[in-house]
Amino acid sequence: MNDNAADPLTAFRTVNVEGTLKLARQAADAGVKRFVFISSVKVNGESTQLGRAFTESHAPNPQDVYGQSKHEAEQGLRQLSVNTGMEVVIIRPPLVYGPGVKANFAALMRAVQRGWPLPLGLVHNQRSLVALDNLVDFIVTCITHPQAANQTFLVSDGQDLSTTDLVRGMAQAAGVPTRLFPVSVWALLVGATLLGKGDAVQRLFGNLQVDMSKVRNVLGWVPPVCVEEGLRRAMAV
Repeated sequence: MNDNAADPLTAFRTVNVEGTLKLARQAADAGVKRFVFISSVKVNGESTQLGRAFTESHAPNPQDVYGQSKHEAEQGLRQLSVNTGMEVVIIRPPLVYGPGVKANFAALMRAVQRGWPLPLGLVHNQRSLVALDNLVDFIVTCITHPQAANQTFLVSDGQDLSTTDLVRGMAQAAGVPTRLFPVSVWALLVGATLLGKGDAVQRLFGNLQVDMSKVRNVLGWVPPVCVEEGLRRAMAV
């Protein structure tokens, strides 16, 4: 999110596209049967309308160079699968949280743990997240499940949260009081934009939902860890 490369797209392509495809070719040459690629929901886009979640059938619409590079890697892997016969599974997770989480999620956790009052009491958005333990369990499922071959999956905890509910969940997991006060989202967005933080705040307040129907119907997978337990494990570190 803080690109300092002269050409960020080229930098992302070097790792996310060229590096991925080089590894995949080596895997195919070595006789590997299945290649599991961790892509990103950013291939679908940055936001959804409330109640209209992304599905695997939606046309890709990456909005930044990171998402674009992941999309290009997906395309290259699908072609490699056709050429070599190696099965490819593509997983597009939303924000992954757990022990060691970084960036805005970690900053929000620290603010909650320290008992800071937060102006987030009126944020009624809906966002899909995935706990690290759930993502790992899903990856393990995709390694061996026969129906996962050459499929693309969106995965989450299966329980979407508003930012307000997320803060409450963090506080409960940390065993501290919830300190929220109501400020309109419009006022917060205006203030953040004036401070040059509009994009970060938009991610905090916007909707980004993924539909879990395919993973349930095709693989019969359900998240083994609930949101409350996932937050507890993240906050315990």
